[in-house]
Parts: sequence; structure tokens; C-alpha cells
Amino acid sequence: MSVIREATTADLEAIRAIYNQAVRETTSTWDHQERSAADHQHWYDVKHDSSFPLLVAEDAGEVIGYASYGLFRPHSGYAYTMEHSVYVRPDHHRAGLGRALLEQLIELARERGVHALIGGLSADNVASLALHTRLGFAEVARMPEVGRKFDRWLDLVLVELVL
Repeated sequence: MSVIREATTADLEAIRAIYNQAVRETTSTWDHQERSAADHQHWYDVKHDSSFPLLVAEDAGEVIGYASYGLFRPHSGYAYTMEHSVYVRPDHHRAGLGRALLEQLIELARERGVHALIGGLSADNVASLALHTRLGFAEVARMPEVGRKFDRWLDLVLVELVL
């Protein structure tokens, strides 16, 4: 049974391992470089200092997924719009964990006065697109060939949930 809770600094290495696996093996992120421990600590500090939620899913004492949101764009007019991310360890895919993390993140966003959540998804990430659709996100933009990874062009799909 998984528990979802706020992350602590003790979770950072497990979160970094999940993210770096996605960098190496998926188009869930279009980063090409894995994050160092220092990079990840800085990422965490920005989340913490900005009071952005960082949730982890834990099972049997192991972090198996995480979700967070942060600024969509840095201009003041976007202050109520956030961009979110959800990552789950591959050995826990298709168990409802991504949905549970995203549902809790949506609830926190509502409680904190966020007006809209944006997701930037690779068009080839069919599972993530389906999850977002099931949770009420609407596709608001499709941008062909704006990214590149694994020697191929990638399409970006922006999805939005107005809270």
C-alpha cells in the first residue's frame, strides 16, 4: 500500500534516481543530461523556498514516484498558473500511482488558489496523455517537432486543467 506525503531532503536521492532514469530512457523529460546531486538539491531548494508542493509516493519505505508543480512562466501575469510534473518508477507503472499523485497535487493546487495547471507532455507518451484526459485536462496546444531526443523530433502537447 502506497502512502503519499510531502517530500523531505532525505527523499532527494530517490527522486533524483527516478528522474535520471527518465532522462536516460524516456521522452517524459527532454533533458539530455542527468541531474547531479547539487543540481537536484538546488531544484528542491527552489521548490521549498517558493512553497511549491513536492509529493512522494512511498511503498515499504521506498520512494517510488513523485509529483510537483512550479511556475508556468516567470512573469507576474502567470502567477496563478502552474506547470506540473509526475514521475513514477517503471516497476510501478500502471498501478494507479501516477493518478493518485496527480489527484493529490490537483487538490493542493485548488487549496492554494492555483487557477490553472498545465502539463507539457511528449505526444508519444500515450499513457500520460490518457491519464490527463481521464482527470479532466484538455489539450490546448500541439507543437510539432519542437524538441529532439534519441535522434528524433518530438511533438509537445500542452494540456490544461482550469481549477
